[in-house]
Amino acid sequence: MPKRGKRYRALEEAYDRSAHYPPTEAVALVKKLATAKFDESIELHIRTGLDVRHADQQLRGAARLPHGLGKDVRVAVFAEGEAARSAEEAGAEVVGGDDLIGRVQNDGFTDFDVAIAQRELMGKVGRLGRILGPRGLMPNPRSGTVVDGADVGRAVGEAKAGRVEFRTDREASVHAPIGKASFDDELLLDNLATLVSEIVKAKPSGSKGAYIRSLNLAPSMGPGVKLEQQSTLELNVD
Repeated sequence: MPKRGKRYRALEEAYDRSAHYPPTEAVALVKKLATAKFDESIELHIRTGLDVRHADQQLRGAARLPHGLGKDVRVAVFAEGEAARSAEEAGAEVVGGDDLIGRVQNDGFTDFDVAIAQRELMGKVGRLGRILGPRGLMPNPRSGTVVDGADVGRAVGEAKAGRVEFRTDREASVHAPIGKASFDDELLLDNLATLVSEIVKAKPSGSKGAYIRSLNLAPSMGPGVKLEQQSTLELNVD
């Protein structure tokens, strides 16, 4: 475990780290813990009971947060023809077919936050897995980033509006942002409710026992706050 600085240790002593807080209290507290000199992201961390070694216990999906993430999202689109034009009109920063594939494959280009692929190009885009996969940028049908040509513009719009992908890591945990510390409490609560709801809906068919074991909220540069599980899972999504 990395050594923590004085600021971080002081924040840890400012509240009861063993307590489980209802969502409204947790959001208010975690915003107070965001004391860095920039607008920190507020992140949800979920520990699941999945065994990710099994294919039917892999969790992956996406949620469109109603209030976005409070940041500009750079979108790259692998598309050709009319689909490429739709991507450009929707505001994608980088659009291309073989040329973009070559930039990623030969130059290691990954200067974007989300990658979307026209379904017809996935035979070629699939070769980029070793570059894009470890960075969480590989387009995938389950997360809605592999789409038919007619849907490329919509997918770009959703990515820019606050679409968040989630997936389990090697420790069977999920980590995803829900907004910025500058957001009003109500906006963060709405985003939290939406993300949790989508993760619950995406429960893998092979899940056994407790699906969600713990939930935490944390600023990107601060300690985490434990969430009461039942009240968090019962948050209403408008």
